[in-house]
Amino acid sequence: MQARIYKPSKSAMTSGRGKTKAWVLEFVKENVHRTADPLMGWTSIDDTSGQVRIEFDTQEQAVEFAKREGITFRVEPTHERKRLVKSYSANFDANRKQPWTH
Repeated sequence: MQARIYKPSKSAMTSGRGKTKAWVLEFVKENVHRTADPLMGWTSIDDTSGQVRIEFDTQEQAVEFAKREGITFRVEPTHERKRLVKSYSANFDANRKQPWTH
């Protein structure tokens, strides 16, 4: 069973950075076989490991857990974005780096 260890990125729908601080171990879905229940018609799967999501404080804790449990894994690198920190008053600064457009 293959797992991936990654740090989730920020949701595009929000400006907040919630749920992006923990490292996550998730199992990769392989050959998922779906069946329909004959009575109700609901769809079910035969392997529920794809629903398991374990959170860790650090990458090292996640790797140590996977090694201890004998889980094959791959670590995906993080992609931290660079924040441009500026204040509203910088728009009216006399030493602006960009000239006024009007």
